[in-house]
Parts: sequence; structure tokens; C-alpha cells
Amino acid sequence: MENWKKNIILFLGSQTISLFGSSLVQYAIMWHITLTTQSGLMMTISIICGFVPTFILSPFAGVWADRYNRKLLIILSESLIAISTLILAILFLMGYDSLWLLFVMSAVRAIGTGIQGPAVGAILPQLVPENKLTKVNGTNGSIQALIMLISPMVSAALLTVASMEIIFFIDVITAVIAIFILLAFLDIPVHAKALQKQTTSYFIDLQEGFTYIKNHAFLKKFFLFFAIFFVLAAPVAFLTPLQVTRSFGNDIWRLTATEITFSIGMMIGGIFMASWGGFKNKIHTMTLSCLIFGACTFALGVIPVFWVYLIFMGLVGVVMPMFNTPSMVLLQEKVEGDYLGRVFGVLGMISTSMMPLGMLIFGPISDYMEIEWLLIGTGILLFILGFFLIGSKVLLEAGKPISKETVD
Repeated sequence: MENWKKNIILFLGSQTISLFGSSLVQYAIMWHITLTTQSGLMMTISIICGFVPTFILSPFAGVWADRYNRKLLIILSESLIAISTLILAILFLMGYDSLWLLFVMSAVRAIGTGIQGPAVGAILPQLVPENKLTKVNGTNGSIQALIMLISPMVSAALLTVASMEIIFFIDVITAVIAIFILLAFLDIPVHAKALQKQTTSYFIDLQEGFTYIKNHAFLKKFFLFFAIFFVLAAPVAFLTPLQVTRSFGNDIWRLTATEITFSIGMMIGGIFMASWGGFKNKIHTMTLSCLIFGACTFALGVIPVFWVYLIFMGLVGVVMPMFNTPSMVLLQEKVEGDYLGRVFGVLGMISTSMMPLGMLIFGPISDYMEIEWLLIGTGILLFILGFFLIGSKVLLEAGKPISKETVD
């Protein structure tokens, strides 16, 4: 663990560069669809295309992350995304720029994300000492928020002076740089299970992963809570750009301001979590986050003034790392190393299926009902959900510190 700081800087650096390019494309596609169609149905189709492949792949990718070299899996997924983006850029240059191509692109990128997610989640405990996981996950949250802060501004600026294909090419270049860093500079020892000769079949490994979760009281409750949370979070996560366009005006600066405010909040929240570390019991931190998240979602449905709306959007950003960081650390601490990939695979499956499921419900409704009412309803339910989290003895027990853990 002597070189862990150097390794984590290189690893997070490569992921940051890659994420920046991906975010540029993500915002460009989202705004293109929002501004050209102003349709809740079109937004829903785009979101489903961006999630369904990840949902299907996640449990299998979890097995791969436990059986094979995790660094190699991350490199392969980055390469898949880069090649598909390059093909799309060439098609756009040739004049093929229909909406369905963007939907296909979202699906292919989701395949790469599906492979990458479990591998990244499982590789961090290989790189970081256990008592530094909260700090590193909090820092990673801040970096991701910084990218989310910069990328909508850069994406908006590029959309006004350049074409979509230029943004696609930038994504290809950032992916190539990230792959080069991983290949040339980062030496991660292959985890024990990947070094062993695989004697069990692929599907037995998959079944063992599900059995492990089924017999793990904490994981069962934890994943059930996550499933409900993601369904209820769908309107605030996906319909707020449409709400801003309909209720406050379809100027691109308004969409940019919303994303920037949320990202600044996320960055502040990430820095706060990296320095504070949360309550001693991680479930208490997650509960506080859920209660504030619900209250802010409700507020976004009732506020008629745009600058006040932005303040609450920023608060939503602040509390997200207070939810994400302790939940990630809990999984990294409580799950045996050989099962980490499969557990993160199932988490990916839940997160990528429940939000689109929520959008299948809320997206079409948003074309007939004001989005404000959807935010009010889900905000109340999210607030109530926080009390279920703190009311579970199993989760509260799991959230306790495992030792005299210091976050320094």
C-alpha cells in the first residue's frame, strides 16, 4: 500500500479525463433532444436507451469484474465507447444526424458503462486502505461534480460555435488519453480470484452472487431501499430540464444554470464529505441526505421564481454525496472482495432499471400533467422513505463503524 496515493491519483485522473469527454456528449445529446422536441416521451426514449443495456449487462459485468483483470475490463469498456463515438461523429459529418442515431449511440455507450461500473466499484478497495475509503470516495464525488460543473458550460459554449461532431471527437480524444494513462502508468495487481483457474461455470458464479446477496440481510434491505429511492428520484433527475424549459423559458442559459448550480452543490457536498466523513453511523448520514433530498424535491415543485429554484437545485446537489459516499463505502467494507464485482453489478442493475422504470411512469404523465405536481408527490414520498432507512435495525447495525476508524 506504499504507492496507494500515486496509484489513486493516476486512476482517478484517467477516470476524470474520460468522464469529461463523456459528459460533453451526454449534455449535448440531452439538450439537442430537449430543445428540438420539448417532448417528455422523446426524453424517456433517450433515457431508456441509455439505461436498458447497462441493466442487462450489469450482473454479467459483475461476474467479469470478479473473474478477470479489472483494469483490463475498464480499458476495454473505454475503447468500446471511444470507437462507437468515432463512428457516430463520422456519420454526422456525412449528414446522417437523425434522432434515432443518438438513441443508438446512448445504448452503445450504456454497454460500455455497464461493463465499467462494477469494475471501477470493485477496484477501489484494491487501491485504497480501508480507513481511507470514505475520504477517497468523497474526493471522487467532488471530482465528478467538478466535471459536471465544467462540462455543461463547455458543452453549451461548443454548441453555439461548433457542431455536434466536434463534441464527439473531443470525447474520442479524452477516452484515448484515459486508456493511455491506465496502460502506461498504472500498475494494479490482479486480484486473487482472477489469478485462479476458473473451475466453476460462468452462470454458477452469477448464481453464487445472487445467493450471496439473498443470504446477506444487510444487502437485501439496502438494495430494496435503493430500488424505491431510484424510482422516486426519476422526476427530479430527468424531468427538471423539461420543467425549466416549460415553466421558465427555453433559453439554453437556463438549462446551463440549472446544471451548474447542481454541480456546484455536488462539489461542495463532496468536499464536505471528504473532510467531515459523515456521522459515525453511515446510515444516519444517508437518512439526513434522504430527508433533505425529499424536502428539496418538494420545493422544486412549488417555487415560481427561477433564482430561488436554483438555490434548491444546488441543495439537492449538496446532499447527493452525503448519500452516495457512505453507501459506496458500506458496500466496499461489508462485502467480501471476491463478491464485490457481482454486488456492484447488481447495484448497477437496480440503479439502471429503477430510474427508467420511474421514467416509464412519470415521462408520459409529464406530457399531460405539470411536472411540478410530480415533484411535489415524489418529494413527499422521498421524505417519508428516509424514516424507513433509520427504522431498520439491520441497516443501523451495518452502518456502525467497524473499528476505531479515523477519517483523516
